[in-house]
Amino acid sequence: MGKRKGIESSIALADAAAMCRVDGISAYPITPQTHIVEHLSEWVNDGKLDAEFVPVDSEHSAMSAACGLSSVGARTFTATSSQGLALMHEILFIASSMRFPMVMAVANRALSAPISIWNDHSDIMAERDIGWIQLFAENGQECFDLTPLCFRVSEDKRVVLPSLLNFDGFIVSHMIEPIEYWDQEQFDAFLPPFEPQIRLDVKNPTTMGVVGVPEIYYETKMVHHDALRKAKAVVKEGFAELEKTVGRKYEVVEKYKADDAEVALTILGSLAETAMTAVDNLRKKGHKVGLVRPRLWRPFPDEEFIEAVSNIPVLGVADRAYTFGAAHHPVASEVKSVLFNEEKRPKVLEFVLGIGGRDVKVEEFEEMFMKMIKVKDGAKPFGIEYVGVR
Repeated sequence: MGKRKGIESSIALADAAAMCRVDGISAYPITPQTHIVEHLSEWVNDGKLDAEFVPVDSEHSAMSAACGLSSVGARTFTATSSQGLALMHEILFIASSMRFPMVMAVANRALSAPISIWNDHSDIMAERDIGWIQLFAENGQECFDLTPLCFRVSEDKRVVLPSLLNFDGFIVSHMIEPIEYWDQEQFDAFLPPFEPQIRLDVKNPTTMGVVGVPEIYYETKMVHHDALRKAKAVVKEGFAELEKTVGRKYEVVEKYKADDAEVALTILGSLAETAMTAVDNLRKKGHKVGLVRPRLWRPFPDEEFIEAVSNIPVLGVADRAYTFGAAHHPVASEVKSVLFNEEKRPKVLEFVLGIGGRDVKVEEFEEMFMKMIKVKDGAKPFGIEYVGVR
């Protein structure tokens, strides 16, 4: 096992990408992601990583360059955030539909306007349907561990799709934490050399990006959808192998003190750790509360989620983004659709919090749990509560 380092999470993530022996990095700076590509440029400049570092003029170009790198068989990495992810939007569909198995780290940040550099999930929730594998890391250690996992899953011959690793901007990206590094030998054992399934080769010419006439377009998209749904099993295999490699256990749906919970909260990202403190505080007072956290966002682990909440009478869902004009916000909409046809399902209560980086305190999570307990005890269910809005 490698050494434990007190290090910024973004730097650790960049180190993990480098230790995955990436061949190509497309880079454009945007707060709060910039430290990742800056540090990778040092790896390349110092001769410690034999890779092409491609600085470009925009995020649109960064994703276009990543597609080019991946198309010739390079293990490809990039990173972005917020407006940068939005500017990539057009090309994100191309990357997944062309089956380019690259990895992108996204330091989640609020979308403008008004201009905000702080964290929420509006950027990634606007990109739910791009056809990428999407996971959430809660802290720096998870950023480090899940980077090779993303490459392993994306490059698996049963998948061949790009992966996107979400982590909260500033709250995680700029946090200095004790992070346990893997040895290079562990990386090499966990992540085999990349064997591209599709590549441009002058010795074996092929055409990419052909016109999809109506006679084939529908079926092409169905194959893409099926591949993404089936990727869940490969993610689970990767988690099992990761546990064997470094001893840390990850699951597509993770529970915290939820096995006997009478009320539980579903939340994505680093605020789950704040919510855990609230759970601990309320457990000491005799309240049976817990958390149910999907680690995997796309493909959504519906079967595992249903099983995790099947014995919970009341479930709260915390969103950190709006679905403007809709009856429900992104995560709540997902959860309600998954549970819709289940005979045994919890009452679902909705919360919106942490928008634009607004602080959410332990005490506010405790208040959310207490409101759920009141509903469990017979109070009338409420609609959507906007926590902390003034």
